[in-house]
Amino acid sequence: MKLQQEARAWVIRLDSGAVTEEDARAFTAWCRQSRDHARVFSQARAIWTAMEPAARGVLSQEVAHRHSYGQRSETRSGRRAFLGSAVAASVAYLAIRPPLDLWPSVSELTENLAADYRTGTGEQRSVFVAGGLNVEMNTQTRINVNDVAPEIAAVRLLNGEAEFDADRLTVEKVVVQASSGAVYARHARFQIRYTDRDVCVTCTRGSVEVRLGALGTAIYAGQQLTFNDNMLGTPALADTSSVTAWKRRMLIFSQASLAEVVQEVNRYRSGKLILRGERLAKQKVQASFSLDRLEDVVALIRDVYGARTTSLPGGIVIFQQA
Repeated sequence: MKLQQEARAWVIRLDSGAVTEEDARAFTAWCRQSRDHARVFSQARAIWTAMEPAARGVLSQEVAHRHSYGQRSETRSGRRAFLGSAVAASVAYLAIRPPLDLWPSVSELTENLAADYRTGTGEQRSVFVAGGLNVEMNTQTRINVNDVAPEIAAVRLLNGEAEFDADRLTVEKVVVQASSGAVYARHARFQIRYTDRDVCVTCTRGSVEVRLGALGTAIYAGQQLTFNDNMLGTPALADTSSVTAWKRRMLIFSQASLAEVVQEVNRYRSGKLILRGERLAKQKVQASFSLDRLEDVVALIRDVYGARTTSLPGGIVIFQQA
């Protein structure tokens, strides 16, 4: 993951039009570190090149804008300056709106840097926060630790998925905020998933209280509850084995649509799996996958569902219904 990020940074730098001799020497040294460095850069460069139509779109819009105001270049140097600014605009466009979400946008990078703790794609980590709270963070997760009061361990889940273990809590209680709600616990273990507008809380040991504004309800071990900004759901039985599968480095799907499977796998896998075709996307899946062998998902879609497969550099795989 780190190597791919470095390669993308070099692609952007080399296309900026402001490369110095020192940059060239540094890039050469970076490439010579290993064959993987050169290979990953080549893949990143191929993706960048494939996105050239988007850059041309920015350029053509700028040209149209200038002509609408009667602006024109008087000299060759003026044209060069204009093209230089267009290249810069192209870089900015792809940084703000990355094609196919292949790399983090500027806003995402800013948000990640602002978080107290974070995990990247496919990364998992464990952190201890004040008050004896242990937090197991899943892929693409960000949390902040809040200083509320000495007797409270307070955390905000900004996005992602994490397990909170308060079995060895040394303070009065733990409070985990997510979206507009909060989970209150004491000597309990629970998971929170916040990957879209809904927040799902699953209790695996003890009990917790979920609050949304003036509303509140308790859930017990083996139960889960979903809420969002406008609705507090009701407790329901949970398949805790599937919910906690990521801790065993597994993904378990029971009658999930292929679109849902691909969306989940993309949270853990570098690159991008892309489905083309409504019928293919609606296919039901009953399967489990190891996080260490996510390419099995590619084989499943190709061999079991008969999808035509197109592989591109950078881990991009496009599936089309036969």
